[in-house]
Amino acid sequence: MTEQFINAEKPYDRFLKAGPDALTDAELLAIIIRTGHKGADAMALAKEILKKAGDYGIAGLYHMSVEDLMQVKGIGEVKAVKIKCIAELSNRIAKSKRGQKIIFQSPKEVAAYYMEQLRHLEKEQFLCAFLDGTMGLIREQIISVGTVNASLVSSREVFMEALLAKAVNIMVLHNHPSGNAMPSKADVEMTEKLQAASELMDIPLIDHLIIGDNSYYSFREHGMIQ
Repeated sequence: MTEQFINAEKPYDRFLKAGPDALTDAELLAIIIRTGHKGADAMALAKEILKKAGDYGIAGLYHMSVEDLMQVKGIGEVKAVKIKCIAELSNRIAKSKRGQKIIFQSPKEVAAYYMEQLRHLEKEQFLCAFLDGTMGLIREQIISVGTVNASLVSSREVFMEALLAKAVNIMVLHNHPSGNAMPSKADVEMTEKLQAASELMDIPLIDHLIIGDNSYYSFREHGMIQ
């Protein structure tokens, strides 16, 4: 099936034939929008909305306001509210899944779990994941928002929270809004500081992951945490 033929099919028909997994983000959004206006069908409106979402792509719907959506010709208040409700439902579904016990078996699994939560943030966010003896997630805690470095992230606060959570192991993560997951000098210094504290507290620091845009850096994978 050629791309030209696929594009000629209506998204609703494509859904019935191939299922939701086969649809593009624009096609899924077009089904929600349903109708366009003279000169632009629902698919054209969907593409225009995604264009306005910029680099965030479909995840940008969560950050757009009703007013932002209504700037697209053909998107009135009812359609804008419907789109925002779909975005919020998706967010709540993701959160409900996080309520199930999660076992981390590799840095790749950790990165995948936190990727969508952290990759789109405009500020650096430092997060601790407190784990039990089977590497199961007990709970998580945001420690710092803003520029993350050794002077702003308090080892004392990190390990006080670890003790409250009765954690056996600890993992830390933060994002790089630039999208580049490579560690800075400050990131390395912070990791060394936390590892030293973890040895004193006898709560192993399993890893420090930096989340970029669909990429990650694991200090353990690179031999910087033993």
